Amino acid sequence: MLQGTPIYDICTLSDFREQDILISRFAPYLAHHKNLSAAHRHTFYHVVLFTAGAGTHSIDFEKFCVKPYQIYFMVPGQVHSWSFEGFTDGYIINFSAAFFQSFLLNPSYPEAFSFFGDDVKAAVIDLPDHLHQKIIDLFEAIVSETENKETSATDMIKILMLQLFITIERLSKKNAGKGPASYNQTLLRNFQRLIGEHYTRIKLPKDYAELLYITPNHLNAICKDLLGISAGDVIRNRMMLEAKRLLTNPKLNITEIAFMLNFSDNSYFTKFFKKFEGKTPEEFRKGIIDHHRHE
Repeated sequence: MLQGTPIYDICTLSDFREQDILISRFAPYLAHHKNLSAAHRHTFYHVVLFTAGAGTHSIDFEKFCVKPYQIYFMVPGQVHSWSFEGFTDGYIINFSAAFFQSFLLNPSYPEAFSFFGDDVKAAVIDLPDHLHQKIIDLFEAIVSETENKETSATDMIKILMLQLFITIERLSKKNAGKGPASYNQTLLRNFQRLIGEHYTRIKLPKDYAELLYITPNHLNAICKDLLGISAGDVIRNRMMLEAKRLLTNPKLNITEIAFMLNFSDNSYFTKFFKKFEGKTPEEFRKGIIDHHRHE
């Protein structure tokens, strides 16, 4: 049975750890952290490359089939669980938001990559054949730096990680057929970032438009053009996502969750949730608990 939604930081994990970074081959990491199969949240960025295995894993309630040469990326705060079949191996890198701060002038640099964002489907990538060995070599070099601990090993790890990220980003851009981000794409990303910071307090598109120095109509047009939904739907979807994340923790009652999300009362929150999810918060929570009980 799901016992709660633990929140893990790097300091709670006992593998190799130095300066906000944890690096490991996946099989020994998995053997040591079997408790991580149930739903949990991270306070850090999380990268996994599978080289062997099957089963499923989910990120923010989107389920994916595990397969060799699949790489996935997670940002802090997302809810994650997995259910593997047979021997599973690969590589794992966990790093804190502070990891690149002393190395790059832009501490939010990782957020510029398309796979470190709110679009879960963009965060799970099946590597093409021609990249298999290149990506394996990068992970092996990162593991080697971890194990050998030579001079400036941490800086070398950062360089190798950035090479990994850029290689994957080039693949993502090529597959999407996109060049540099357009002005509207940049505005959309900034809108999504602002929602992530203020969604419990700011609920109206016009208030976000004011923060972005554009008109509400312009913001709505951007969302419909790039996402196919209105600006109001983007805000509501983010609120619903956080509600689902909180509901995975049975230690929080519905009234507490409604308060955390700044709803005026429990009844209003329940009506809001059922309108957009088709079930009450209690029904949604029961479904999650039943799912993990039968795994």
